Amino acid sequence: MSAKPITINSHQTLKFALNTMRDNGIRHLPVMENGRVRGVLSERDIRFLESVERVDLNELKVDDAYSDDLHSVEPKADIRVVCQLMQDHKVGSVVVQQGQELIGIFTWIDALKYITK
Repeated sequence: MSAKPITINSHQTLKFALNTMRDNGIRHLPVMENGRVRGVLSERDIRFLESVERVDLNELKVDDAYSDDLHSVEPKADIRVVCQLMQDHKVGSVVVQQGQELIGIFTWIDALKYITK
């Protein structure tokens, strides 16, 4: 799990989001609004949007692309349960929350690191 993950607001551009991902070597950004997680934007979300229509990443906002189908777990969730949730919903990440507070993000890379250690 990546604790205190880098986040983004829904009003920021997709270009800003993509640059943030590249600059930090990440593929998922929790989307925040008023201190709460609204969803997750993935690099795949951006690439899919680019592939189906001609888009200007400087014009489109995060709000146009992120998934608001939020999957979250508590900090002490069993890793097998977390991985099963990701598999069942075919998602590359889940947010880790204590109540409404964002604690971290768990990605498929974290799962691979866990099983190969």
